[in-house]
Amino acid sequence: MSTLFVALTALTALGAPIPGAEVVKQNETFKQLWETDFTWQYDQLPEKGGVEEWRVPYSGYIYPDTAGGTQSSLRKYDRAFNGGRGLATAYEQRDTSMTERQPGLFGGRLFSRERTPNWYGHCNGWTSAAIRHAEPVESVTRNGVTFSPSDIKGLLAEIYIYNHHEVLAGGNERQINAGVFHAIIANWVGRGDHPLGMESDPSEEKWNYPVYAYATSSAQHSPREVEVKTNIAYAKDSNGEWDESPRIKRVKYFHYLLNLDAGGKIVGGHFYRDSNVIDMLWVPLRPKQAGQPGNEAGNPYVKVDEVLAIWRASAPEETRKKWLTVDPAELDRVVLVKEEETHGKRTLSLL
Repeated sequence: MSTLFVALTALTALGAPIPGAEVVKQNETFKQLWETDFTWQYDQLPEKGGVEEWRVPYSGYIYPDTAGGTQSSLRKYDRAFNGGRGLATAYEQRDTSMTERQPGLFGGRLFSRERTPNWYGHCNGWTSAAIRHAEPVESVTRNGVTFSPSDIKGLLAEIYIYNHHEVLAGGNERQINAGVFHAIIANWVGRGDHPLGMESDPSEEKWNYPVYAYATSSAQHSPREVEVKTNIAYAKDSNGEWDESPRIKRVKYFHYLLNLDAGGKIVGGHFYRDSNVIDMLWVPLRPKQAGQPGNEAGNPYVKVDEVLAIWRASAPEETRKKWLTVDPAELDRVVLVKEEETHGKRTLSLL
């Protein structure tokens, strides 16, 4: 009995090792998107980090399917670009309805009814838009139709809802390793000052939010074990879409043990029972035109380039020119010139 207890205690202290394939994935993804190296060295990762105040993601609307999704914005889009025919709106109306065959009998025959879960919506679309785009602030007129900032946010949420994103960790019933969690947050938000998408609920329901800052405290248990407490800040959705969106801050707490190798690299870890648990960390990629690889299921009656052009006319130019994001459209490219180290924090400097 005592031998088994000792063995189980040792296993818990060691935590789950990070698979080699996971290390390769993080290294290759970061290198591809940042053109610089991902680091696993614990003492080279900043203890806290986050975006500048002007880069904090706006709290947008999730456009619930039960409320018709983004149809309000799409009606204007149809008037401006689809000759008044409700093509984009009709597509969204179909997309926000789900017909499910029920097991009951009525009059001796199976019947069906429309049933849409109340948590279905565009939370991933808003999260992607708020990460990749400065908030629209000016109304823009196209073909005699005026789009308000809130209309433009709705269009941005629509072009991203089915657009591919890069899954960094979790998803598909894979649990996030504590070591991978820490390394991703510290590399992306800490070193890169770049927000991340967080799917916060590991249950059937999926709720996505943009993470934009974090802070840690730690205790070194041994040369190869570090206990870490981390708070991450993220933007909560609002109860509607506004021309000037609020910044609704929420915080999640994480508590975990990191395992280090002899050289101080993170090689594993586990979460303590009092820690929050999330489903996935991800980063949104450049929006593709619907029907093309990378956005096969998107709305085919909305032109991505037109929506981006409307956004560029609405967002402040000085903010757009310094809005660093990975996988940018050519017109929104910000050039990385070097990596600096200041007060122990490695930051990616901009031109």
